[in-house]
Amino acid sequence: MIEPGEERTTAAVRPYVITRGRAGSSRDALPLETLVKSSGSALSPALQPEYRRIVRCCQGLLSVAEVAAHLGQPPAVVQVLLADLIDWGHIVARPPIRVAKRADMDLLRKVLDGLESKL
Repeated sequence: MIEPGEERTTAAVRPYVITRGRAGSSRDALPLETLVKSSGSALSPALQPEYRRIVRCCQGLLSVAEVAAHLGQPPAVVQVLLADLIDWGHIVARPPIRVAKRADMDLLRKVLDGLESKL
């Protein structure tokens, strides 16, 4: 029991309870830099509070890492919950842009030449 004036040092609800014991989802893990946004669809009244908090938080574009920080939950937990919300159509995800394996040297040379001509 916590004494008056004493601070709680652990979360009231353990992360594995929030995800119902799941460590993964039906889809690949969402990279932390994936941008997510609420789709605006109506939420079921039976939806657990963590899902509702995520949807409220995602009114604008946020990364998975930012959502985890806003909720104060581990990123792995938020990834599972976001995957559920994406599957149910409540969240839209925009995957990160892939890094090119090799830059087009001709294009880079043209850009550099253009920049140099402006200076």
